[in-house]
Amino acid sequence: MKTLLVLRHAKSSWKDHDLSDHDRPLNKRGKKDAERMGKFIFEQQLVPELILSSSAKRAQKTALRVADEIEFDGTLTISRELYSFGYEAYLEMLSELPKEINSVMIIGHNPGLEELIETLIGEYRRITTASLAQIIIDIEEWDEINQEPEAKLTNLWQPKNI
Repeated sequence: MKTLLVLRHAKSSWKDHDLSDHDRPLNKRGKKDAERMGKFIFEQQLVPELILSSSAKRAQKTALRVADEIEFDGTLTISRELYSFGYEAYLEMLSELPKEINSVMIIGHNPGLEELIETLIGEYRRITTASLAQIIIDIEEWDEINQEPEAKLTNLWQPKNI
């Protein structure tokens, strides 16, 4: 069994219209929500062994704030490939993880994250900014994730509800 935590980046700022989508930072609410979710993850003892984050500034900043709140001492990988709006990049990266990793968090973007969850559990779930989904996947090795394994969404939390 593997645990996948899917965290959509926190709310981003649209103040500076000259910035590219990739370079948009978190806004004030986004910063607070990222910290709130980090504290929640720590309190629920859901700290992953590995964090994979999109290279987009808003995702990186979400990852760093969460990592700080959970006192993360594992590996945090920033990947340009996860600056993707389709689920395939997420599945590809997961399938390449070593089997020794039992829990991983992905921080990224919609619609890719919603598509990833739907692909794994077989039903659509809406993922708002800074929402966290916990999925248990019945696999021994991550490369089995592309073989339509049994997966269950055990929890879906939004910052406003915790």
